[in-house]
Amino acid sequence: MTFEDLLSVIEPATGGREMLDPATGEVVGRAPQHTLEDLESVVAAAKAAQPGWGALSHAERSAFLFKAADAVEANAEALAVLLSREQGKPLNGPNARFEVGACAAWLRATASFELEPEILVDDEGGRAELHYRPLGVVGAIGPWNWPMMIGIWQIAPALRMGNTVVVKPSSMTPLSVLGLVHVLNTVLPEGVLYAVSGDRTVGNRIVEHPDVAKIMFTGSTDAGKAIIRNSADTVKRLTMELGGNDAGIVLPDADPKAIAEGLFWGAFINTGQTCAALKRLYVHEDIYEETVTALAEVAAAMPMGVGLDENNVLGPLQNRAQYQIVANLVDAARDSGARIVTGGNPDESQPGFFYPTTLVADVDNANPLVAEEQFGPALPIVKYSTIDEAIEMANALEVGLGASVWSSNRDKAREVAARIEAGTVWINKHGAVDPRVPFGGAKQSGYGLEFGVEGLKHLAQPQVISY
Repeated sequence: MTFEDLLSVIEPATGGREMLDPATGEVVGRAPQHTLEDLESVVAAAKAAQPGWGALSHAERSAFLFKAADAVEANAEALAVLLSREQGKPLNGPNARFEVGACAAWLRATASFELEPEILVDDEGGRAELHYRPLGVVGAIGPWNWPMMIGIWQIAPALRMGNTVVVKPSSMTPLSVLGLVHVLNTVLPEGVLYAVSGDRTVGNRIVEHPDVAKIMFTGSTDAGKAIIRNSADTVKRLTMELGGNDAGIVLPDADPKAIAEGLFWGAFINTGQTCAALKRLYVHEDIYEETVTALAEVAAAMPMGVGLDENNVLGPLQNRAQYQIVANLVDAARDSGARIVTGGNPDESQPGFFYPTTLVADVDNANPLVAEEQFGPALPIVKYSTIDEAIEMANALEVGLGASVWSSNRDKAREVAARIEAGTVWINKHGAVDPRVPFGGAKQSGYGLEFGVEGLKHLAQPQVISY
């Protein structure tokens, strides 16, 4: 299937909303505008299909996920082009082709996990078994930064556990998700997976709907709080992956040149538009300038531009609002006396929401560029003197999705990692998620786990059978 073929099956016959390429301003395609009536129909169909899907064995459902992975791979280039044009990320680097490949890998990994009933007690007093049953219909509300990959993070475990799924993509990137769902539905049974592309009222109704048993949400903390409130009357199960503003701490024994590229991609993967990206970097005073210089050298070698250009590895911000957030935070840091090492000088005469790769040194920890999640290609670098000071600054915010420690001494790095308040702490890397390893936030970065066997359990109703 070509990009044009894929677009032709997801665009509405008439009408729809034009989606623009954030790199060029050109029209990518038209997204359908589903209504509340459409949603009601879809939820009813998913509810009707769920008992039959849930009655299949884990092996039978996993077989469908393997077929879905094959279908994604067979249509990988069309999906990657659609993603690049709508979201803005380049085809190459850890971007569009990488994201589509991750969809296939996550489907296969999720299909491979073993989850058998757990024997809790088995003695002369009796036997107790812990089983995991389907919940029913799962509502999956996704973001615009990794629309396909995070969509699969929600879809794959929900289906594996016998639920049916209704996906509500971000209004910024609906075509990418509709295209992915179309490809998946070429091999899945009818009725188990739907996507509705609508406005906020459609999303709100999914959250409130009495026939939706669980919501999986990835997005901002403020939006997550609204979902929590709106889901209360139906006591929905929730998995919330919310804002991050992840900290990284570079210990004085680290080698700046050796870690510079890892730091760069930890911060600037997807042009900084990643929940678990490195968004504030704390570097010991002994190696501060050397680290800043090494990072600047890496940044200078990373080309930014239109995603369909095979040479580029960094792209635009996905939308004007996010561009303005980044620009305002960098301008405020500059005005406060911080040092702009590289970037900070966007060319407003060019099309697209391109903000240059920006490193900001000599910035105070209370500066908004540090304290607020910028979600873009601007990294503040804060100097510290003692490890206790660095940990205190890293833990000061009410978020804790991920964090990282960079050191030549793994034992020392582990000691520091254990003191950081975050759901995941990486050592000498950042944001390296793995389908086998549970992932979830601390504090106001959300709750619930994704990935691995523990992630499967969060898509099921535990049931104890005791006799």
